[in-house]
Amino acid sequence: MTGAATWLQHLVPHPGRRWLACFAFGAVRHRAVLAAVLAADFCAGVRCARILIVAQLAGRFAGGALARHAAVFDRAGDTLIQEAEEELGWENNISIIKNNVDLETNATFGCHENYLVGRNFPFDERDNLKLLSSFLTTRLIYCGAGRIGSCDPHPFRDWDGVSPQEILDEEVDFQISQRADHIPNEFYRWVQYNRAIVNTRDEPLSDPSKYRRIHLLVGDSTMSEFATAMKMGTTALMLEIMQLGVAKREWILADSVQAMRNISRDQDFKWNVTLASGAPSTALELQLDILDTCKKYLAGNHQETDWILENWESVLTDLAKGPEAVLGRVDWASKYWMLNEFKNEENLDWHNPWLKSLDLEYHNLNKENGLFWGLEASGDGYRKTTDPAVDHAKLNPPRGTRAHGRGELIKKLIGQHSHMGYLIDWIGFRLSKTDDPFLMLDPFISYKEEIVEHLQQFETSYSPKKDIENGGEPFGESRKKESYE
Repeated sequence: MTGAATWLQHLVPHPGRRWLACFAFGAVRHRAVLAAVLAADFCAGVRCARILIVAQLAGRFAGGALARHAAVFDRAGDTLIQEAEEELGWENNISIIKNNVDLETNATFGCHENYLVGRNFPFDERDNLKLLSSFLTTRLIYCGAGRIGSCDPHPFRDWDGVSPQEILDEEVDFQISQRADHIPNEFYRWVQYNRAIVNTRDEPLSDPSKYRRIHLLVGDSTMSEFATAMKMGTTALMLEIMQLGVAKREWILADSVQAMRNISRDQDFKWNVTLASGAPSTALELQLDILDTCKKYLAGNHQETDWILENWESVLTDLAKGPEAVLGRVDWASKYWMLNEFKNEENLDWHNPWLKSLDLEYHNLNKENGLFWGLEASGDGYRKTTDPAVDHAKLNPPRGTRAHGRGELIKKLIGQHSHMGYLIDWIGFRLSKTDDPFLMLDPFISYKEEIVEHLQQFETSYSPKKDIENGGEPFGESRKKESYE
């Protein structure tokens, strides 16, 4: 049984019942950086679905290359999960949905992006934080996944300190973002309840003297490979012009949180915003101005950067024409067009349960049932990846990264030490309680030879009895207990 199938089997306790499993697989973890080498923290040779995309600030590859690799590994994660479902024979018993909200309970699950920048990145300057939040707020127009309805943005109002008058909500037929209603703050360090557009926690998951990880949880999980590539690529380019010091303070919004909600809920798709200066603008105008600055300073740096710039301009130009003009490239627009056509044909209102079920089916990873896959089959769903590239990514992380070394480690442990417990994390591993932690602080080093040497030393010195005497229990036993608590 493959690793992904084993994971799925533990996740779903009663496959005989009809299950609807909602995952944020755009929550395939993205940790990028302005420009450079990509590394997917991916278990090579062990078919698992946890993926981490990393790019470096060194300038060896451009933000567009990041976008391309992100789309490939995102698709690989989706494919692994669907293959696991089929391997277990559960495709008729469970539906795996790649979205961010449960339309019945309004529970939300995040799509986390992580951008690894140099420690000298001007992240702590207030204006830079506001520039980033203004960009993220307005990128919804081409990165949103769309949803029917809305929810109370302050379900934990007693914790948020929000008065009842401030949480009066309106009925919304359709909005372009699934996460907008669940983001009550512009900046905050938590990742639940008091979620923020920009998470300010400083947890680099790498050498803290060299790197800082910008952690974002404001985005939607995207089905369209074009949308995934644009989400990652445009954000990387925005970070790059911030690093260069050429991002304009005039882009700062007066209230990013309210603007995000207004943009998402605008039924006319005008997306009006107010700038901090008090001047009126639109999300489209703001994105076009950011694009122009990126073109001025970054065009010609790399072929993939130019791809991002060209397609960024194309999608913004077409968005002005209406949702149908970006069909297959922008998820919210594709979903809106499908649902609106069906609604009118069947004479339904937007809140009909039938339409809500179709909203979910757009995100179904099963290609026989998922509505998005019909777009792709007809040629309307834009692809940035190829099947051979996706198949390769399922089993192979980029070489020269710690993901590569970690994958080799896991293969060896499964093949030779499957009986014992061990701890593996982003920044290293520990094979027993008496084993010294092996740190992997640089995402752009494979540590492959060092790992082999460490394993050899461990094999000659490891004693389960000594491990129990020093730590009380082997890792495996303590972890078994933890899993049931």
